[in-house]
Amino acid sequence: MAQLKRIRVWAILAAGMLYFLLPLIGMTEFSLKMRRGVYSFDAYAKVLADPAFQQTFVYSITMALFTIAFGVLLVVPTAFWVRLKMPGVRPYVEFITLLPLVIPAIVIVFGYIRLYNTSSWLPLTGSLTGTNLLLMFGYTTLSLPYMYRAVDTGLRTIDVRTLTEAAQSMGAGWTTILVRIILPNVLVAVLSGAFVTFAIVIGEFTMAALLNRPAFGPYMQLLGANRAYEPAALAVIAFAITWGCIALIQLLARFAPKSAVSGK
Repeated sequence: MAQLKRIRVWAILAAGMLYFLLPLIGMTEFSLKMRRGVYSFDAYAKVLADPAFQQTFVYSITMALFTIAFGVLLVVPTAFWVRLKMPGVRPYVEFITLLPLVIPAIVIVFGYIRLYNTSSWLPLTGSLTGTNLLLMFGYTTLSLPYMYRAVDTGLRTIDVRTLTEAAQSMGAGWTTILVRIILPNVLVAVLSGAFVTFAIVIGEFTMAALLNRPAFGPYMQLLGANRAYEPAALAVIAFAITWGCIALIQLLARFAPKSAVSGK
């Protein structure tokens, strides 16, 4: 009976793996058929040599880094303060951070355009810097549910109050406590949220397109509408980048410092 149950579990696992791997294998094979009759990397070479690919990819990576930095500066102190001083407002903060999952991105970006257009009190869309700043805020909003929950989960694994009181007893200020005590203990959680943020920024289409910014998402959509083999190659490249980020997070998690004080 136990052996039959084990076989059933492995069969379900194999079926799930095939469900995810077969489309990827088919897409990869198709991307290698640009040269008729033989497998080649012509589609990959053409995509990587495209100046539009290089421009949009660099732009999206830059926006992702700024979004991650801003998200960490916003979420880590907020989650820390809520857990330490204001546990009663935690349900309300969680509700607010869930709103981007309920409100579509197109509604958010239309609200941005209406509120911050060139005829408004704060005309951010009137300059490239202002539009980029607005797009970064939009990306931060979209990633807020994932970043906040990742950091909040990390804070649950440590005794925030004990660590804070011990640091204060040694004369540490709030900035020192956050940067040198709290952040290293939730580094893996922050990296997990950063990875999700990176994936959102790289693949996001609606905000970048409506704000007319040269991002990677609109480039992928434009390429998919006009080419055959290059979009498949681009999807494989994006998938490889995603798995590379996952591997990096796992590697950092293995060597991350462990807290000496566990949460309660």
